[in-house]
Amino acid sequence: MSPVLLEVCVDDASGLVAAVDGGADRIELCSALALGGLTPSAGLMQLAGRMSVPVYAMIRPRAGDFVFDETEIAMMEAEIDAARQAGLAGVVLGASLGDRTLDAAGLARLLQRANGLGRTLHRAFDLVPDQAAALETAIDLGFERILTSGGETTAANGIAAIADLVRRADGRLSIMPGSGVTLSTVGPVLATGVREVHASCSVSVPTADRRLVDLGFAPEAARRTDAAVVRALKAAL
Repeated sequence: MSPVLLEVCVDDASGLVAAVDGGADRIELCSALALGGLTPSAGLMQLAGRMSVPVYAMIRPRAGDFVFDETEIAMMEAEIDAARQAGLAGVVLGASLGDRTLDAAGLARLLQRANGLGRTLHRAFDLVPDQAAALETAIDLGFERILTSGGETTAANGIAAIADLVRRADGRLSIMPGSGVTLSTVGPVLATGVREVHASCSVSVPTADRRLVDLGFAPEAARRTDAAVVRALKAAL
């Protein structure tokens, strides 16, 4: 059986380089990972398009819920175009209705715009009231995989749901656990039978210049992708 694939999420240039250097199999490219990931800048997409591993761009125009209006859907279509123009391998999408079920019509429109690119359904899935029904919707729409914590705050807490999704999917798409996946938690996650995992492989780095914090330009500490952590997690897979 082939090794389990490691996708690393990054939100800046140094994280992108560290993930590639550490041996990530695929990159999820974002901005604002502290908010769950937003659409990366055009410049970061262009840089990522020159990397040696496949890169999927997060397509999420704002923080908050995943109920997008017409203006936001149009923005997301333009962001998909930017990912394509940068030479990225795929996009990461999600959209919900007011009742938290998947917005099948909105997603179909976005997926049509992303035709020919790889397609991941992001953790909007973790809000749905019926995971089995949402799984079938994702399959019908043509997603390649679902990034999910099983509806819990971390994948480790959602292991039962993840295992059930793997069983229900039965190879029709990939279930990719994410949220809190680390070297210490990945063992039970792998026991669910998944073939790829998603992790930040990051460490906390305090901001050295207090003036930047005082003026609101930087947080007290930030998460930074670490090539050694990537390498260790990859070896564990």
